Amino acid sequence: MKAYRTEQEHFWAGDFGDDYAARNRGAGLTASNLAMFAEILSYTVSVGSVIELGANIGLNLQAIRLLLPETELSAVEINKRAVDELGLLDNKIRIYHKSVLDFSPDYKRDFVFTKGVLIHIDPARLPDVYDLLYRGSKRYICIAEYYNPKPVSIPYRGHEDKLFKRDFAGEILDRFGDLKLVKYGFVYHRDVNFPQDDIFWFLFEKGM
Repeated sequence: MKAYRTEQEHFWAGDFGDDYAARNRGAGLTASNLAMFAEILSYTVSVGSVIELGANIGLNLQAIRLLLPETELSAVEINKRAVDELGLLDNKIRIYHKSVLDFSPDYKRDFVFTKGVLIHIDPARLPDVYDLLYRGSKRYICIAEYYNPKPVSIPYRGHEDKLFKRDFAGEILDRFGDLKLVKYGFVYHRDVNFPQDDIFWFLFEKGM
């Protein structure tokens, strides 16, 4: 396996990442993603290109494909098993098989996003990912992550230092003065129709 710089990268590139790709799927999750991204994208205009950082098997991009059929889609993903399945899901998706921390945008997309990825990044490397989101975006940035007003580390399926909560959105806004918070929302795990795992989403727009 490649020598990554953080233990979190090794974790997701290896067996745990394989198991995650096998576990997180199904029609219910697809429907919930469709509902969430339909709301988020309703606050955007003219999105012709999208890139997801940490796409796994592509369920989020699948939802966006249904909502924006003509939009160019790209994905960055560290886990080889997930990459292989992502390619089978939609052969029109441009896939970058690498860690988010090793990725450098080859061009800017209209809409750059993460969902359940910042929570698994080594906190010391979060500024690099914030910069990547900003550099890679032509107009919109979206994050859908767990929220906590103060940084905390939460045990994750028996593993330590693999899941972190904090105010990612606030840190991004403080880092980039020209970003505007367009809209934010929350999806509860007990939503009767389209549940998510208590996800907070935030949509930002760069100064034009």
